Amino acid sequence: MPAGMVETAGKAGHAGLGEIARKVERGDRLSREDGLLLERHGDINFLGELANLVRERKNGNVGWYNVNVHLNPTNVCAYRCTFCAFRADLKDAKAYRMADDDIITRAREAKGRGCTEMHIVGGLHNKMPYEWYRDILTLVRGEYPRIHLKAYTAVEWDWFERITGKPVAELLGEFRDAGLGSLPGGGAEIFDPVVRGKICEHKADASTWLRVHEEAHRLGLRSNATMLYGHHEEAEHRIDHLLALRDLQDRTGGFQTFIPLAFHPDNTRMAHMPKPSGLMDLRVMAISRLMLDNFQHVKAYWIMLGIKTAQVALSYGADDIDGTVVHEKIYHEAGSDTPQELQIQEIRHLITEAGREPRERDTLYREVSRGARFTDWSVAE
Repeated sequence: MPAGMVETAGKAGHAGLGEIARKVERGDRLSREDGLLLERHGDINFLGELANLVRERKNGNVGWYNVNVHLNPTNVCAYRCTFCAFRADLKDAKAYRMADDDIITRAREAKGRGCTEMHIVGGLHNKMPYEWYRDILTLVRGEYPRIHLKAYTAVEWDWFERITGKPVAELLGEFRDAGLGSLPGGGAEIFDPVVRGKICEHKADASTWLRVHEEAHRLGLRSNATMLYGHHEEAEHRIDHLLALRDLQDRTGGFQTFIPLAFHPDNTRMAHMPKPSGLMDLRVMAISRLMLDNFQHVKAYWIMLGIKTAQVALSYGADDIDGTVVHEKIYHEAGSDTPQELQIQEIRHLITEAGREPRERDTLYREVSRGARFTDWSVAE
């Protein structure tokens, strides 16, 4: 075990931390008890050293990013999650639904920007049929066939299943034929049913979220995973959430990356609660990296963490900083004060400044090479 880890484990003042450090050094899996010990007694420097060791072992010195754009087709939503500032009722002044022409314009913009990915999520519009959501993919692919469509959270797939009566596997296959490339990780929030009842009552529960992703993996679709932290949950809820993800990954291997999402309280019904601190952001990042031994990637989503914390997170287990993220609405509605987008040169500078080697990827983590024109790109197979 590196001397620095022995020193920081000793400073942390708990005998069990030394054994955890030895497990990480050997590449052994950490238990639930190990995770709780890290949550309750792990010094931030100790956590960072361990998580950085795992990051380097899995990804070398690479800091991944991509060129992407967001599409939030509607904010009208049948659910009323207390943590959400994005949703609107049908007759709210801020309610919207994008017209087909607007969606096509967004696809043209993505093509002009050289985007390799469009991230599509939104509200559950109680007046729109599931075909409207499917046809959004058809519209985008018709304008820009090369773009990868990462579309609809497990909560949305559960909604489609409810309004159609079709099994989710059939729906996933139908949408795949329309252009679906993979699933985002949103909607997981926190899996504990009691906490979930406080923040997203009536929404798809943990077993449904996990079932949707398992079905997607069985069809050969890759997906991401998330965890919303910094609200009503406790340490054991976070660890159990990570273990549920780890267990599914053991069975399917279909998750690509894990993204810890910091709760933003502004303009929500939980506005009285404080945002997670920067230290908590880094602790959650590091512990996630340590517990999710079968996930190749952990992402520091700069939109939620803020640019500076995302940079530091590249030394606390994260190997990905996300991408250009144009037109993001959901977290900005909840008080995120980060820019609406970052330019490629800014992202590369942030990664380099953090001591990592910037490397562009597509959604499936294939390295992207650019031609003489930025919009000309190819991927390494």
